[in-house]
Order: sequence, then C-alpha cells, then structure tokens
Amino acid sequence: MTTKKIFHSHSEEETISIAHNFCNDLSIGDIVALVGELGSGKTLFIRGVCSYFKVDELVTSPTFTIMNQYTGYYKDNEFNIIHIDLYRIKNLQELIDLGFIEILSAPNSIIFIEWAEKAESLIPKPHYRIEFQNVEGDENQRIIIIEQIV
Repeated sequence: MTTKKIFHSHSEEETISIAHNFCNDLSIGDIVALVGELGSGKTLFIRGVCSYFKVDELVTSPTFTIMNQYTGYYKDNEFNIIHIDLYRIKNLQELIDLGFIEILSAPNSIIFIEWAEKAESLIPKPHYRIEFQNVEGDENQRIIIIEQIV
C-alpha cells in the first residue's frame, strides 16, 4: 500500500517550497529515494530540505564523491542528513562494497538517495519515493510525485 501525493512545480522556488512541506512528514531514520532524469530537480529538492533543517553548508550533488553528510537541526536537536548520489554506480556489488547497506542504518540520520532506482532491491521498507518528471515544452516545470512505500 502506498500513499501518493502529486505536485506541480513551475519554478525552483516552488520546488523548494514542496521540499519544505515534505519535511513536516520526516522523522529520524527515514530513507528517501529520489528518481528522475538528469536535471529534473533532485538535488534542488535536497537543497530545500537542507534549508528547512538549517544546514549552513553549501549543498551540492555528490556525483563524484558518492556521499555528502550535513548537520541538520530541528527543534534544537542535531541530526545527520546523508545525501547519496548513485549516478556513477555501475552495479549492486559496487554499492555493497562501498558499505551502502550499513549507511542505510546510520544512527540519528535521514538519508536521501539520488538515482535510487539503481539500488531499489537494497532499500528497506518503509521509505519515501519521490519521482521528478520534466514537463515537455517547459524547462522550468516539474511534476513531483511523493509516495510512502510500506
């Protein structure tokens, strides 16, 4: 069973606003799988999440480093935001060798995984899945589908 919400974003600001609203549903230990084409807004969405949780570092896509970790704050409590980018990962064994399964259970963390379709079989349920769809003919518009996979 899934709970699905569909949003239409017409700008970066709207995408960030959708991310901020999504943060109200998050809890420590959550895993968020992000899927969508290159340039569809996955990293921008994570920037929005990080701004909501008062991350004071520059949030960039960890395409080459595979993982970035940020310190977030919610109601004066500190926690980790782990941002993983699987774009360059070739297969599941490479992920396993990098310690991906252990990272998924990192304490005091919320985990975001870009290009999560490459690791679907390794991502435990429940988790959130966010799909970003470009809209043909409008480079600024996106459809963002948020599902809770249980």
